[in-house]
Order: sequence, then C-alpha cells, then structure tokens
Amino acid sequence: MGNVILAAFAAAVITWAGAAIAQLEGVTNREAIAGLKAALEKGSQSAVAALGRTDGFLGNAKVKIPLPESLARAEKMMRRFGMGSYADELIVTMNRAAEAAVPQARELLVDSVKKMSVQDAKGILTGGDTAGTAYFKRTTQGEMRKRFLPIVEKATAKVGVAQKYDEYARQGVAFGLVKKEQADIDEYVTQKALDGLYFMIAEEEKRIRKDPVGAGTDIIKKVFGAIKF
Repeated sequence: MGNVILAAFAAAVITWAGAAIAQLEGVTNREAIAGLKAALEKGSQSAVAALGRTDGFLGNAKVKIPLPESLARAEKMMRRFGMGSYADELIVTMNRAAEAAVPQARELLVDSVKKMSVQDAKGILTGGDTAGTAYFKRTTQGEMRKRFLPIVEKATAKVGVAQKYDEYARQGVAFGLVKKEQADIDEYVTQKALDGLYFMIAEEEKRIRKDPVGAGTDIIKKVFGAIKF
C-alpha cells in the first residue's frame, strides 16, 4: 500500500513540474526579466515608502526597534522606579533615526535592479518566496549600511540619552553584561533598520508572488502568474 501511495505522489510531482515548465515556456526570457525587475522595484519601493516616514518603524510592531536584549533588565528597573520616560525617549529616538535613514535605500535598490544579470534573474524567478530579497541583501547591504550610519548618528546625537546609553553599554561590555555588537547605539539602530527594511521587502515579494494579479502591471501578472504553481 505504501509503495502505491509513493508512486502516486511521484506521479503527481512529475505532472506538477511538467505543468510549471509548460507555463514558463510561454514567457520569453525578456518578459521574464522585465516582469521580475518590475516586481522587485515595486515591492522594494513600497517597503521604503512604508518605513521611511513618521511611525514607519515605531508604529509597526513587526519592525519596531526595541532596546537591545542586553538592556531589557535595566529597562524593567527604570520603569519600576518611575524612570520609564528615559527608556521611552531612547526607543523613540532609535526608531525615528531608522525612519530618517531608510529613504536612502531607494536609489540603491533601483540601481541593484538595473544591474541584475540574466543569471541572477533566473535564480530569483525559480528560487523561493524571498529569493529577490536575498539578492537585494547580497548586493546592497554593505553600501546601505554606509549611508544609513551617518544619518542614524546625526539623529541620536540630538538626544543626550543616546550618549548615556553608549557609556552604560561600554561598561556593560567590560563586565560581560552587554553584547559587543549592541554596545554602540548607532551600529545597533543601523542594523535594525536594515533588518526591518529587508523584512518588509520580503513581505512585499511574498505578496506579489502570491497575488500577481493584485500587483497591478500586466508584465508582473504574466510572469508571476506563470510561475505561480
């Protein structure tokens, strides 16, 4: 009985794969690449627009930047002794800094799409639900970090509590209480801003793959409709 079920499953997979290939054959390479680029540009720009505004991070529980895990205990103590406003101020500052930095990503993401090779495109089209996001992360993260960091530094410098955090964190590192990568608030916020951006791009990519018709443009509908199996 088990062999019969296994054989039936194998036959179903072969049939499914054959149908998928047939669908893709109806799309030319040029159309496939054009559709992919349109989808990635649309998704990435939607993510930037959603995050690069007031409350883009602070008002979105999925990407809101909290105090580092290493300071969670200190935060609880601050709130217990009526000093919660200091923690709140730092949280708002971190999220506002991320919101200010994200618009810098727009140009880099568009440029990454333009430079995409045919091989890159094929890998993304036949990859997983977030293959395009992985491509963006690989090609933009380094330069994006360089652009985000000065903006984050400028935003946190306006608030004295940010400097107090750095002082506390450096002491915490010395005693093994704070992780080294969380000892600099600007580096921490920059990384969290990047994490939030790529997360939102991934969400947009999954949405487009799931509902290409709702994505809007004809080329996206044709290409992603063909690979949606």
